[in-house]
Formats: sequence, C-alpha cells, structure tokens
Amino acid sequence: MTRYLFVLLCQVLTATASMAQATHTDWQISTQSYADPYHGVTLANGGIGILPWREPFSIRHVMLNHVFDAHAEHGISRVLPGLNPFVLNVSLDGRNVSDTPLSEWIQELDMRHALLRTTFVADSKARISYDIRALRNMPYAGVIHVNIEAIDDLFLSVDNTTVTPNEYEPAKSSALELTVNDTQIRYRRSWATARHRGANVSASAVLLFDPEQMVDQNCSDERNRISISLKKGEHFTFDLIAAICSDRDFIDPWNESDREVIYAVKEGMDRLISRHNALWEELWQGDIEIEGDDEAQQAVRLALYHLYSFARADSRLSIPPYGLSSQGYSGHIFWDTELWMYPPMLFLNQGIAESMINYRIDRLPGARHKALAYGYRGVMFPWESDDAGEEACPTWALTGPFEHHITADIGIAAWNYYCMTRDLNWLRKEGWSLLREVADFWTSRVERNKDNTYSIRNVVCADEYAEGVDDNAFTNGAVMKALQAAVKAARLCGEKAPGIWTEIAEKIRIPHFEDGTTREYEGYDGRLIKQADANLLAYPLGIVTNKEDIRRDLEYYEPRIDAGPAMSYSILALQHARLGDGEKAYELFIKCYQPNRVPPFGITAEYAGSTNCYFATGAGGMLQAVINGFCGLDISDKGITQNPSALPKHWKRVTVKGVGPDRKSYTRTH
Repeated sequence: MTRYLFVLLCQVLTATASMAQATHTDWQISTQSYADPYHGVTLANGGIGILPWREPFSIRHVMLNHVFDAHAEHGISRVLPGLNPFVLNVSLDGRNVSDTPLSEWIQELDMRHALLRTTFVADSKARISYDIRALRNMPYAGVIHVNIEAIDDLFLSVDNTTVTPNEYEPAKSSALELTVNDTQIRYRRSWATARHRGANVSASAVLLFDPEQMVDQNCSDERNRISISLKKGEHFTFDLIAAICSDRDFIDPWNESDREVIYAVKEGMDRLISRHNALWEELWQGDIEIEGDDEAQQAVRLALYHLYSFARADSRLSIPPYGLSSQGYSGHIFWDTELWMYPPMLFLNQGIAESMINYRIDRLPGARHKALAYGYRGVMFPWESDDAGEEACPTWALTGPFEHHITADIGIAAWNYYCMTRDLNWLRKEGWSLLREVADFWTSRVERNKDNTYSIRNVVCADEYAEGVDDNAFTNGAVMKALQAAVKAARLCGEKAPGIWTEIAEKIRIPHFEDGTTREYEGYDGRLIKQADANLLAYPLGIVTNKEDIRRDLEYYEPRIDAGPAMSYSILALQHARLGDGEKAYELFIKCYQPNRVPPFGITAEYAGSTNCYFATGAGGMLQAVINGFCGLDISDKGITQNPSALPKHWKRVTVKGVGPDRKSYTRTH
C-alpha cells in the first residue's frame, strides 16, 4: 500500500506539473505545452463525438451514439467509431505542416461555446488557426473553420479525405457535384458496412471557401483538394463541414449525409455557428458557480460541459460511462447512468434527464425478456445495455447475470423524474408501467425467511469485489425505495398496488454490525471494497438518516475503499458536507477528481494514473458532491428541498443555477 501511495503521488505531481503550464479561466482552458503527457478533449453534440489531438488538424476518431457492431464474430456488442471525414492534410510549398517546425502553438477549449481552437506558426511561413465544433444544432455534423495568414509568399494546398476504422469492411467513396440556386457544391461521400452485424455508415464532407478568390479545386473519389497561391500578408479562410449518418438513425444514411452538408452550405457558416452558440447558451442556464476556488470552478464546469456534450433532450438516449469520447466499456449503459450521471441532469436539465429515463422505457421489452429467461416476473434490466436493450455484458463477468440492483436503481430514477417535474401525464403514460414491472420483478426475486423478513440472495454488490453474497445493503435498500415509489405511483395513477409491495419494503433485511454500523452484506468481515456501497444508504437512498449513524458508517468504510473509480469520494464528500464538516468534505471532494486528471486540459480518467478518458460517471459524482452536498439540494416526494450543509472555509459561495422546471437558483454561503 505504501508503494502504491508513493507511485500515485508521483503520478499526481507529474500531471499537476504538466497542467500548471495550462491557463484556466472560468470558461476557457488553454495550453502551450506540446509535450507528453497529452490527452485531447472531446467535442460532442449528443450525436457524434470528435476527439482532436495536438498534431496539426489531427482527429483521433469520431464516435457514434448508440450505433453498435460486435467486437468480433459472435462477440458482444461494441459501440462503433464513425467514418472520419474530418481529415485535413494542409501543405505549404508541398510540405505537410505536420512535418514542419511549429512555433507559438496554443490550444484552447472554450466550454461556453463548445469549441477547440488551435493556433501555431508552421515553418515560419504561415500563421494557422482552426476551430473545431460538433454542431449542437446538427447532431450528426461537425465543422472545422480554418484561417491561414501568409508570413511569406507561399503555395497552399489542402486535401480532405476520409479514414475508415478497422471495424468496417473496406469503404467506397464517390465525388459528387451539384448546383443549388447558382451555388456549385463539390463534395465527397464515403460509405462502409460494419464487419459483423452489418451497420451501414455514410460520411459526406464539403470544403467551403470564398469563390471570389483564385482557388483551384479538384474533387475526386480519393480526395477533395483545394489550392491557392498567397502573397505575404494575405489571408485565406475555408471551412470543412462533414456529416456522419448511420442506418440506426436513417433508413437512407447515404443520401442523408449528403443532404446535411448541402443544408449546411446553403444555411451558411454564420447562421450555423450562431445557432450552435445559442443552443449552448440555453444549456448553460443550468450552471454551477463557485466563488473563492478557481480550480474547483473550472473542474466542475468541465464536468458539466462533458455531460451536456454527451446527451440531448428528445433523443430518448442515455450516456455510457465514457460518453462519446471513446469505446470504453463498449459504449454500454450501466447503473452509472441512473446513480451518477442522471441526478445532476435531473436538477439542471430535465429534457436530458427525460431522454435518459425514456431510454429505459423504450427497452422494457428486452428487460421483460431477460426476466423471463431467468425465471422471474416483471422486468430485469441488463447490467450492460446496448441499443437493443438486451444483456451485453461479457460472459466472463458475473455482473451481467447477478448485479441486480440496477433494476431498482432505474425504478428510483423514474420516480425521481416525476418528483422533479410533477408531470402526472408522463407518470401515467410512461413511468407507471416501468415502476409496476420493477416491483413485480422484486416480488419474484426476494425470498421470505422463517421470521417473515425478506432476503435477496446470491448477488453481486455495488462493491463488485463482493460476488455471490446475500442481503447486500445497497441492493436491499434500493429495492425498498423502488417498491415504496411504486406504491406511491400507483396511488397517483388511480391504480391499486398489491399489498406485498409494502410488506417487502417494510420487512426486507438490512444487515448491521453489533455497534449499529451498516454491514455491507451478510457475513461481511471488513475486507477491502471496490467502491462505496453501504454508504449509499444515507445518500442517495435516504434510508440512514441519523447523523451519528451516517458518521459511523463513513468512519468505518472510508479507510476500506480501494483505489477504485472516483465516485466513492464524491459520495463521502457529499455526506460530510451535509454533516456540517466542510473541510473534511473538501478533502474528499478533491480526491474524487484531482488524482484522476490528465494533462493538459484536466479531463478525468476512471482511475488515478490512467489515461482512460473521459470518465463521465466520475463527472456525475463530482457534480452531485457540489449540487447535493455543498449546496444541500435534494429531491423528495414534494419536490426540491435544500438541506443544511457546510462549505470549505476558502469557498465564499456556491450557487446552483437553473434548477428544476422553474429554473430557480439556490445558494449556500457560510
């Protein structure tokens, strides 16, 4: 353990030194460090995710939302990267700028407007600047805006091509040309089929430039090339607009990707960017302001930026643990959604929250079928859900067949959506059927004991080191809350809840040690745990409410948490803030993200010292620590409440803005 702590400290110090070269403001993060370690920051719009890198015009990949293929023949599903039509090879006097000496290199993430700007001087010949956006107003499209200033006379050439990832059969490409209202549009379309399950993906891209300039264009099946001679001091500006569409979202993705770039050309860059900015301003109505700690402010806003980037209202889709940044966890949907990422969205953006819960409602048939397959009634949600809503967990992992608390987690999330919105129509049309079938599952899953209590045996805990155990505290507590929610929903919908729901909720076992400490499961002996489990009974479940009981559970489990994912510390921080200990809460709060940051932008990985970014689950935990911990907000049957809580001494004020349907602001000061 001592060696681990030393290595972790070295990793944190190295990362901190690298990020010290970055400049942070409330809304911008910039870096001038071109050296390792480096990890790019994702630009996403809820439909696609674009991952730029440090090299000039480098785009590592484009991720698609909920478009899946098998990872191998007869393998489990894995989210697909898209064809990448954002490839730009820019050459000065015949030499690619990536191969030239670079100076004055700067990258800046503008979170308010969701763009990444890169500037540099290439070979002392040209000053180049380019902005990358995943257009919020066009969820399958992105744009790169490029400005080049000639420092000396030069010949500029630009090639746009498309890269096809290994997950596809060889791609085909075609050069296309049309004239719309006297506007000539030359563009390329590339298309390919995923290797194992046959998903079809099409990408179209167009280069836009001022037709009044003497630009030579040669658009072929292989590339779209433009070139121009520039005199010293002259500027040349162009835009690359590209769209990636799949047959998951469109019957005809081939022509749709064309339509989208044609639309963008005729709409014009000014209107596209203006609408993109307006939609991001609308998102930022839900925001968090921390006075007195610029570093925490930047970290929290970066977390919000990512969750907003990875989701959309009205999409009826959810957020995987790595969002749209990578293929991490195969892009599947876990409990990470309902327990970690969904609660901040429920407070700050009910449209996104509704999409996340509707994702589960749309997949009730798959959950019914899983329950049937395993001998239960109602719905049994998969531990890892792909777009079909069936179990997509690797067969070597016992979490798939045995980590059942996810079904209760989803029921609680549905009830909380009603509590936040008071949308009785939604509850009757959408929420009630889910809650009813969740309750039916648990009545078939529990076992009655001789003393008329109820147990749930042979589960994997939220602490996934514990497999095949009985009466896991979190699982049983979540079942209690889900059943209580189903009873209340039945009453509101004019339905009669079976009496067994209340009986199980009142008599389900929650293990304890002799001193009253919550016992993680029957027979738990104090061994190391992967992540918070029993502590979740205080928050978010609200079952353990006595302050001394909460404090005793915190003191017992904090030293037993292994170097697992970051969320545990956010939950512990939240509870200490509610207990009135702002300094202890802050100590744990920074542990939930600082050791996990990766230079130069400070994006977070799942584990300290790793580079598996961006871990959206950890972002959700961090945001809950501020919203529900330091600011004290909570959701109850009566709506939003604000509980007593404490700030660290150096924080002057926390304000959570745009909360709930009425967009209220809540503040906590000393």
